[in-house]
Amino acid sequence: MLFSNEVLIKVLFPLLHVFSLFAGVSGVTVVTQKPPVVSVRKGETATMDCNLGIVTNEPAWWYKQIPGGVPQYVVRFRHDWSTQYYGSGFSSPKFTCTHQSTTDYRLMIKNVEEEDSAVYYCKTWDTSVKQYLTVTTSSLSPPVLTVFPPSSAELQSNTASLVCLSSQSVPFVDVSWLAAGSPVSSGISTSTAVQRPDQTYQISSFLTIQTSDWNMDKVYTCKVSLGSQTSEKTIKMSECSTE
Repeated sequence: MLFSNEVLIKVLFPLLHVFSLFAGVSGVTVVTQKPPVVSVRKGETATMDCNLGIVTNEPAWWYKQIPGGVPQYVVRFRHDWSTQYYGSGFSSPKFTCTHQSTTDYRLMIKNVEEEDSAVYYCKTWDTSVKQYLTVTTSSLSPPVLTVFPPSSAELQSNTASLVCLSSQSVPFVDVSWLAAGSPVSSGISTSTAVQRPDQTYQISSFLTIQTSDWNMDKVYTCKVSLGSQTSEKTIKMSECSTE
């Protein structure tokens, strides 16, 4: 199974937030998700859109996987079918799959509750995406950020790395970097979350930069979003010392 895009869906109380992380893979059918952000209130409907790329004659398959468990088949549907085919324990109107075209499909989960928390997979013949659906009953605090400058050893070469550590109450956040106020699209490597003894989660994000830009005192910003909460931390050469 090939993963062309990974989409992060966070369902929070009282709002449900949907985030997308796109990582296209060349040479394979690209399955994509949209839109990047959706908010609905708890008890309403979570909507997931799936585009099957160039695949027009295969159904969209949806699976649900609770962390630590096995994937559960939810529903499959093709644009020219007159009915949807559900897996055991899933049915309409709670779960509904529709189509907008021969390649665009939509999964709707109505009356979202805590037990709907899971990873949801949209799959077609040779590729798939996964979506994280997390329902919580408490409000979320903004992520706590710490940014580290390059080391003295790194600065002896042409490139160096900035490190951003984000601590938050859930394992999924949206991490981005800015350079002199402009979004950075390359040179970013972000880890998966690690749970700490205090039950919080930590994510590390690395940004590779040109040593010359650092020496010119360019301002870099680590930005981490969690639902409606966003934290930012800036760093530049003149405000820190290297080791």
